Amino acid sequence: MQNDEVIWQVIRHNHCSFMAKITTGNFCRNPYNVTGICNRSSCPLANSRYATIRDHDGVFYLYMKTIERAHKPNELWEKVKLPRNYEKALETIDKHLEYWPKLLVHKIKQRLTKMTQYRIRMRKLQLKVREKIMTVPRKEKKREARREEKAEKAAVLDKSIENELLERLKKGVYGDIYNYPVEAYNNVLEMEGLQPSIEEEDEEPEVEYVEGYDVLEEEEDIEDFGGFVKDESLNEDGYDDMHEDEEEMDPSDQQVAKKMRRGSGSDSGTKVKRKGRVLIEVERDEDVDDRQKTHM
Repeated sequence: MQNDEVIWQVIRHNHCSFMAKITTGNFCRNPYNVTGICNRSSCPLANSRYATIRDHDGVFYLYMKTIERAHKPNELWEKVKLPRNYEKALETIDKHLEYWPKLLVHKIKQRLTKMTQYRIRMRKLQLKVREKIMTVPRKEKKREARREEKAEKAAVLDKSIENELLERLKKGVYGDIYNYPVEAYNNVLEMEGLQPSIEEEDEEPEVEYVEGYDVLEEEEDIEDFGGFVKDESLNEDGYDDMHEDEEEMDPSDQQVAKKMRRGSGSDSGTKVKRKGRVLIEVERDEDVDDRQKTHM
């Protein structure tokens, strides 16, 4: 036969696996405890008639224990689902615990109030967007860093070995006694041929100086004697006018005109870019006219 007083004396003064002693008091870790405090009225082991509320995935259940089912541990607790509405849940508690001690009923209602409040807070926090805190795996990071360093060193070593082997193959150190992949060797040679050599990149372009004023000098010489050049566009009428003017001129002036004509005739073979009609103006003095009249 079960005796609640004996059970409490053993638990309280000897040993209880659910008891947690701290500086502020003694607490109970039993999930069926209503208040979470280790005392005579709240202990679920030392009370043959007991009730509490538990949460299963957001759903509240009312648990009740009676002395009639003490000999059946598998049917010790009676479970009743409580509605989500707070007022209806209170009505359900009053209906099932109508003849139970008032202090225990009050504690159960307090527990229902607290659990309803934290369920509302949980829903609000789920709807709110928050930053997720992630732990940093330091050991894995260090391990990966070491592996990367080793892989880089191995890659540099493999590259240096490959370059050394290629240099030896170029020099003909091994001869024809070794079997090596000829296609891979040719591909490497082609890649090296495509890359520009350092000497070609470093070479500076040669600078050459060329004379560019020959044509200009020829043009200047032609311009200097441009007044004496005879244009090919002159017709026969122009020459007749010139002969008539010479007949009227003084004999000394006629000699000068002949020399000018000879000079222009010698330069007639050269091609002149600027073509224009040449006009010769002759000044006459009154004395020259008088002399011509006397000769006539």
